[in-house]
Amino acid sequence: MSSKPVKVILYRWAGSWGPFKVSIPCGECSLTVDVIEDTFANELAEIPVELETHDWLSVWWRALRVGGWHAPIVIVGGRVVSQGHALNRGILTEAVIAEYVKHSEITGTHLYGKESCPHCVRAKSYLNKAGIQFEYHDVVKEPRSLYEMLGRVKPVVGPKTPITVPQIWYDGTYVGGADQLQAIVQAPVKPNPDRGQSSMSSPGHQAT
Repeated sequence: MSSKPVKVILYRWAGSWGPFKVSIPCGECSLTVDVIEDTFANELAEIPVELETHDWLSVWWRALRVGGWHAPIVIVGGRVVSQGHALNRGILTEAVIAEYVKHSEITGTHLYGKESCPHCVRAKSYLNKAGIQFEYHDVVKEPRSLYEMLGRVKPVVGPKTPITVPQIWYDGTYVGGADQLQAIVQAPVKPNPDRGQSSMSSPGHQAT
């Protein structure tokens, strides 16, 4: 996968405006910087990101244009994702990945699923029997995988369509679920009376 860097902008409580000058360090701003840097190194490792930091009081109108008025202010993709308190790393992870998938392509074969999903097990067996190498992403154990799956699938199926697992890409092309994969690899579908809903779907929506 390749993409241009996702820009994260931080406006910290510092700077000067006319006779006003901030000289007292902002504890929540410092904590936000620590959260950003650690999230970049862990949850967002291998995703191209860059941090741009400004002293809020010196350029307060820039943040105000997009709704940022209370430092520390964190902006991703031109949208305020956090302000007025220390940043939550989960919010940052979701926002950066949502922006990243807009400008990146997925390559290879990928299966997004979870351990308790029988359809995920079935899909993995199809790939294994066909001798197809693939990368498995656990959307329960790996927050990054969940956010990336949702960010890539929602634009395809629509924002109101419940997202079930597995979600599969075959050789860089979106496939869908296990039944769609079965049609591609021509594996026989075995009757399974236990097939039911994915816990990620809404009532009445059957996983495939």
